Amino acid sequence: MPIAIAVALLLAIVVTSYRQTIFAYPSGGGSYVVSRENLGETPSLVAGASLLVDYILTVAVSISAGVAAIISIPALRGLANHRVELGLALILLISLANLRGIKESGRIFAAPTYIYIVMLTGLIAYGLYQSFTGNIGTVPFDKEAFDGTLASGGTLGLFLILKGFSSGAVALTGVEAISNGVPAFKRPESKNAAATLTWMAFILGGLFFGVSLLAHRIQPYPSHDQTVFSQMGLLVFGSGPLYLILQFATAAILTLAANTAYADFPRLSSIIAADGYLPKQLANRGDRLVFSNGVLVLAVTASALIVGFGGKTNALIPLYAVGVFTSFTLSQAGMVVHHRKEKEQGWKRNMVLNGVGSFATLVVLLIVAVTKFSSGAWVPIVVIPFIIMIFRVIHKHYKSVSLSLAVTADYKTRPVNHTVVVLVGKVHRGVLEALAYARSLNPNRLIAVCIVSDDEEEAAVVESWRVFDIEIPLELVHSPYRELTGPVLAFIDELDAQRDNDTVTVVIPEFVVDSWWAHLLHNQSALVLKARLLFRKGTVVTSVPYHME
Repeated sequence: MPIAIAVALLLAIVVTSYRQTIFAYPSGGGSYVVSRENLGETPSLVAGASLLVDYILTVAVSISAGVAAIISIPALRGLANHRVELGLALILLISLANLRGIKESGRIFAAPTYIYIVMLTGLIAYGLYQSFTGNIGTVPFDKEAFDGTLASGGTLGLFLILKGFSSGAVALTGVEAISNGVPAFKRPESKNAAATLTWMAFILGGLFFGVSLLAHRIQPYPSHDQTVFSQMGLLVFGSGPLYLILQFATAAILTLAANTAYADFPRLSSIIAADGYLPKQLANRGDRLVFSNGVLVLAVTASALIVGFGGKTNALIPLYAVGVFTSFTLSQAGMVVHHRKEKEQGWKRNMVLNGVGSFATLVVLLIVAVTKFSSGAWVPIVVIPFIIMIFRVIHKHYKSVSLSLAVTADYKTRPVNHTVVVLVGKVHRGVLEALAYARSLNPNRLIAVCIVSDDEEEAAVVESWRVFDIEIPLELVHSPYRELTGPVLAFIDELDAQRDNDTVTVVIPEFVVDSWWAHLLHNQSALVLKARLLFRKGTVVTSVPYHME
């Protein structure tokens, strides 16, 4: 129980502190924006990387815990060997729903949320009544299903107390999501977000304390077979309808928790991408006005975690808290600087609140890092700096591109000497259309190039050139092994050696068939050639499609 009280106190400190953030930064972005505006580049990148990791883990942990709630039901324990497949299926469904565009509305999530709160409140109230009246004892201990460590006293006992506290502190991870998603609330956004945060704190604190008290009385244990909630529900409600409703409501609320990350991860990714630290594609909205690329990245990375950790919640949770408490600490430290700069009404009191919050979450971060390091907390400690390195590489690239494309007052374009090379094979309608197009470019030099493999093929091409009376000069390049890309690149290199300042346009005639399966029946060597030419300086590639009738 002292651990539960400590977690509840920490929740009160963090929520009180984060209310300041919501009003100061109504545009969202959470700790990334707060750190960027007040602490500088490096702290903001640490916060951004931590949050991205946290949102990915939110999906992985919530989905795996939701699956665990389902397979804890005695009648469904046969699905235990398929927890990974079930988790991936849930991620796929949530991803498809978000790609189609889910309106962020309380009406969508109200029913499962209220059912869960009512069922959990009923479990706590009825369970405590049954326990205090002596109608139920403790959860029957199954030694074979036990999945934990028994220890007593001394240094190891203190270590387990701290480990228990760090596990309980995971309950706070939803706080950041509200500050990051302020724009999703109805007007006035900040006021409604702050009210939601306060209500969340009261409900979460009350339920957490109640569950801890009930757990203290009936003593559930870590089990391979079922979750702690399932053990408590079976003991209090039996295996009837109330127990089933509790389990399915738990799975539903955990799925909704995962869905929250589908709103926040793409939004945060778009902000970081707009600042030039992630690919610009993440800042673009799709057809349904959602950040589709962010949704896909989140789905793939969360799925990889579920596969990598076998869909086991206990293996994933130690990874969870490092990122969120890092962002908590930086966000509140940033707010201390914000209050000192702005000096708004009551700024000294607010600065103290945020300072206390920052210190408290820093202490929790250190406890989590130490007590859960060997259990997996080392993973985000390694991954977050790696993500920051990626941020910097991407940002450096974008800055380099911007400088390369910048136009100065004395910039002058070079005179263009234009050589056009038309790739031809057998003379057909597509080739003739491509040759006509090449003439319309009015180049300084126009050449047709044909890659031939033997004398017979060479003679056939020359004859067709004569029959159709084509006046464009024809160059024949021999390729005994019928390779296209290498000989063409070598020919263009020769042209460059002769006339170094020329811009070379390579015209490729392509016929387009009317179905996808027919497209697969034809040689796609032009695709490889175009890909190679794309990275060649001073070369332009033009495809001239001829649509089959």
